[in-house]
Formats: sequence, C-alpha cells, structure tokens
Amino acid sequence: MGLFDFLTEDIAIDLGTANTLIIHNDKVVVDAPSIVAMDRVTGDILAIGHEAMQMHGKTHDNIRTIRPLKDGVIADFKASEHMIREMIKSVPSFKKRWIAPSMRMVICIPSGITEVEKRAVNDSADHANAKEVYLIHEPMAAAIGIGVDVLEPKGNMIIDIGGGTTEIAVLALGGIVSDKSIKVAGDVFTNDIIYHMRNTHNLYVGERTAEQIKIQVGSAVTELSNPPDDMAVQGRDLITGKPKQVTIHYKELAIAMDKSLMRVEDAVMEALAMTPPELSADIYNSGIYMAGGGSMLRGLDHRISQKTELPVYVAEDPLRAVVRGTGIALKNLDKYRTLLMR
Repeated sequence: MGLFDFLTEDIAIDLGTANTLIIHNDKVVVDAPSIVAMDRVTGDILAIGHEAMQMHGKTHDNIRTIRPLKDGVIADFKASEHMIREMIKSVPSFKKRWIAPSMRMVICIPSGITEVEKRAVNDSADHANAKEVYLIHEPMAAAIGIGVDVLEPKGNMIIDIGGGTTEIAVLALGGIVSDKSIKVAGDVFTNDIIYHMRNTHNLYVGERTAEQIKIQVGSAVTELSNPPDDMAVQGRDLITGKPKQVTIHYKELAIAMDKSLMRVEDAVMEALAMTPPELSADIYNSGIYMAGGGSMLRGLDHRISQKTELPVYVAEDPLRAVVRGTGIALKNLDKYRTLLMR
C-alpha cells in the first residue's frame, strides 16, 4: 500500500455509444447520454449529458451537438475526454473535495476493438486524472453483471446489444472462446425507423423522436401477446413542408427493422457455429443471456429463441448489466485480474 492510497478513488465506467454510466461505492452515480454540445466559434464545451441531449436536433449555426463515441469506440478525442472529465466531476462525493482525487478505473470496451482504439480510451482516462486504468470486454462485464460465474469451466453465451455495436460472445474459464462483434445495434434500429417514416408516411422525424418511437412501440416481431398502444408521431411533411401528425402501429416497425434484426440473428448463428462442441453442449443446457438497451426491444428474445431453438433470457436490468459487471470486477480486482487488461 502506498502512502497516499487513501486519496485514490475506485470508479467503474461503461463508456457507451448512447449512454455513459459510472459506478462509485457500489452505486450508479452517473447515468447520462453520451453527447456533448460545443460552440463552433470558440470550440468551448457548452453542455454534456442530459442538458446536451435536450439541445440535440434543435441547435442553431453557432452550436453543434457531438456524439463522441461511434460504434462503441472514441470518434472525437477532445469531446470524449471533456465528457469523461465532466461526468467524473459530477459524481456527488467528488464535488465536496478541494483536491481532485486520483482514480483507479475499470472501463469496458467492445470485444472487436483495435489497439489504436484501446489507446484512445486509455489516453482519455489518463487525462481525466486516472492513476491506474484497467479495460474489460463488454460481453465479459455483462455476464458478470447478470450473475454468471465466468471463471468456471462451463460455456455461457451472452448477447450485448448496445447503441453502436452488438457483442456476441461465448465465455468459459474467464476468457472469450468465440466472439462476433457487429455494428448493427440500437442506432441502426433508430435509423431504420427514420427511413420508414420518410418512405411510408412522407414524414421527416429527428433522431430523438425516432428513439422515442423505438422505446414506446418498437417490436422485433409482428405478433405480440401484449402489444403496445399505437403512437401519434409529429414531424415535417416532406411534400408540403408543413408540420403534421401520423399514427403508427408496432407491426409496421417490426417490418421496418426486419433486415437489421436478421443481421443480428445471422451473427448469433455464426458465433454458435464457431463454438467448440463441449461448450455447445453447455449452451444447450443453460441457454443464451441477453443484456444492453437493445435487448429491451419487444419480442427480440422470442425471435432469437425461435432462430436458435434455445431458451433466451433477458437480464433483470439490461441497461445497467454491463456497468454492474464492471463495478463487480473493480471491487474484486484480485479475483478477476486475469480478465482485465492493464
């Protein structure tokens, strides 16, 4: 133990394309959209998180909103660094301090990430006053967060559908045996809805509205036992240019997102095809686990279950499964040290 170890704080970060979550002292203390509002003229950061999200799609020429992460990795280094620093500052127990604490961080990253992209995450954390940085793969963190014992000699399959990527991995003995990472996830489903509204209803809607549609009436299948109510959607008429409203049904959204969902299904089948036979037997007995915001899409678990002919279980709080697992790994560093990359 060092002399100033009591000044070091432990935090776990789920740096997501859509949302960033931070755990400190076993509690989720930050849960905010991964978005930054910037002044075009001065280059100053005006807002981050929820405040920047309210500006998204409503800005004038002098302000632009940036999503610093694309497909699960850092696309805008300056904006992401500022976002991480400000989000860490907003942790309630750090606000009362005179001196910014040095930190030990565990950050989760997609399994298909390159060395350059890893370096970008590492550098951003260093600039945010991190003393030690550990990286953990998202599917591994999700499995730990769900409550799966990833260290035992047993195969477990996890599907983590985030905003930018879908991570599919077969885990055993604390490692990833086979994995498939595709850039088809929540953002692609949102774009499918924008395209559908434009083509079918001649209605131009923004990203925020399409996200709302996905949450309220989105579905992966055309037959639901407990269907959501139809939704009234407002936007701009592409023919007249006037604002107008249309009512949409969940079945049309299932058809709109069908091609993207088929790509997710194909990736799951590819990951299963790469799995060693002994682990396939384990997966047959234990089923498939799903986490991430995308797994909350109505009927998606049923659709994947039909395709694979295996039981599919969605995590209890899928949005926070990854950050929960990251927090558990941080708390039990000695136990999970083999899973972490320094």
